[in-house]
Amino acid sequence: MTDNNQNAHPTLTGAEILWATLVGEGVTTVFGYPGGAILPAYDALRKFPIHHVLVRHEQGAAHMADGYARASGKVGVAIATSGPGATNLVTGIATAMMDSIPIVCITGQVSSKVLGSDAFQEIDITGITLPITKHNFVATRPDHIAPMLRQAFQIAQSGRPGPVLVDITKDAQQGTALFNFDDAQPGPYRPHPMLRAESSAAREAIELIKQSKKPVILAGHGINQSGAEKEVIEFAERLHIPVASTLLGLGSFSASHPLSLGMMGMHGESWVNNAIQESDLLLAFGMRFDDRVTGNLASYAPHAKKIHIEIDPSEINKNVKVDVALIGDLKEVLETLLSLIPSSEVSSRPERSEAEGTASPLQNAWDRTEVDAWLKHINTSKGTAAVRDIINLPDNGHLYAAHVIHDIWREAVAAGREKETIIVTDVGQHQMWEAQYFHHTAPRTLVTSGGLGTMGFALPAAIGAKVACPEKDVWVIAGDGGFQMTAAELSTIVQENLHINIAVINNGFLGMVRQWQETFYDKNYACSPILSPDFVKLADAHGIPGAHITQRKDVTPTVTKARTAPSAFLINFAVEKEDGVYPMIAPGAALHEMVRRPDPLIETAEDE
Repeated sequence: MTDNNQNAHPTLTGAEILWATLVGEGVTTVFGYPGGAILPAYDALRKFPIHHVLVRHEQGAAHMADGYARASGKVGVAIATSGPGATNLVTGIATAMMDSIPIVCITGQVSSKVLGSDAFQEIDITGITLPITKHNFVATRPDHIAPMLRQAFQIAQSGRPGPVLVDITKDAQQGTALFNFDDAQPGPYRPHPMLRAESSAAREAIELIKQSKKPVILAGHGINQSGAEKEVIEFAERLHIPVASTLLGLGSFSASHPLSLGMMGMHGESWVNNAIQESDLLLAFGMRFDDRVTGNLASYAPHAKKIHIEIDPSEINKNVKVDVALIGDLKEVLETLLSLIPSSEVSSRPERSEAEGTASPLQNAWDRTEVDAWLKHINTSKGTAAVRDIINLPDNGHLYAAHVIHDIWREAVAAGREKETIIVTDVGQHQMWEAQYFHHTAPRTLVTSGGLGTMGFALPAAIGAKVACPEKDVWVIAGDGGFQMTAAELSTIVQENLHINIAVINNGFLGMVRQWQETFYDKNYACSPILSPDFVKLADAHGIPGAHITQRKDVTPTVTKARTAPSAFLINFAVEKEDGVYPMIAPGAALHEMVRRPDPLIETAEDE
């Protein structure tokens, strides 16, 4: 059914209404797994122009919808049946909630007549997901479906994005109702009152900026969510303020920009964390001051005033008390602030405006020489730690994960595909090495689970990213532990004929667990060594070619082979077993109290 005549008021089954509403919302692809309570919907699917990706596990469906949303900026859609099908979505929903990702999950439910009777595969999925969704719905009648779905899309995308679940009973899918897409439109979204140019908070922020001599911008995930990349660059360049990034903020401010400092936090660059601790003003752009970023709150940026721009009022003063809160969409707030800042480059010789001899807010107060001295101080503090930015990391005969990730980045640059490459990581050491050694210069080029830290995320999320952006090179970077959690989705890749490159960083351990055991538990490696299958043979069993790499010299040629292959390709990188991610901040330590590499294996910034 491709003709969605919204004014014809056709009578449709609830299952048909489901798909017609998704078509009206612009959905072209969904990720799911059929089952009894959702079968009426699957029966009706053939009538609508929506492609269904059959997953191998419902958790994979949620992660695929998540990856689709992160890569495209659109809403991802996952579908499952009742009972275990619905509960298998939970980890993926929680992952999306923690990282503010807009997905809509649709679950089948037993007939409304037997709700509450513990019928076969009945589960209270709305009760289960209440803490990990922005909202959820139960549709028990066919005329409920379109309004609930349309409101679900509105809620998922509006304000701070996040997941929404719609549970639809089987009899609601089977019954009939009049359908009109326009009539199902929800009421207008009523956001928190947005900042205006005359806002006193904006003036207070400008005053703090005028007084600062050591400012730092903290670039968070909200930059991507708001589409504020251009405004952040303009703001930083106009005032010459250096920019530090959170993990999920990487790529929102190009790593190649001269004002980019790199990643902050638990495994951030040493000079970045020290700059934050020494700063006199922090400008937090769309980030929530989580514990991995701040370290010990009692000693966090002790000399700095804080300006927090955030769309979610509940995040203000939740972790870090701020001096000025600017609540609203980041792009709109920055546009307001930029209107109060001279459009020409701020000079060290202030000039007065002609209008009544008054000065524009910053012209008479901002001395670029002070900020330039601050930038010079930060750059000097890097010392030889900036070795990560050179073309070659040293090869001492051992293969390290740093080599692998750096060479994947270098090959993408050499091929002119740096901005057209999406890296999807799992969670663990390799995730942090990716953040350190792959220099993201474009938004939405890093897809990773930040808040929840979900192992098994990478492979299915990469499928979603590739479906969303088929023209881009998509790389999975996963550890040998997390990869095994969702490896069944290799068959989904083959079934969908997707060209996805897979790099397994194989060190024979649950690597980050092992590193913590080494550092904090006297090398008691309890249950962290992990036996893995031959990943190349496993890929081959699914119909995916692969290669096994043990030497640095073979990395780049094999990466090139994978990128230019006609189909998916898996590379098993057998790396050093007891390598660690450094710097690192111990639990309870201050941001500047970083643990250094105890036994230098590679001469890199980790030693600084």
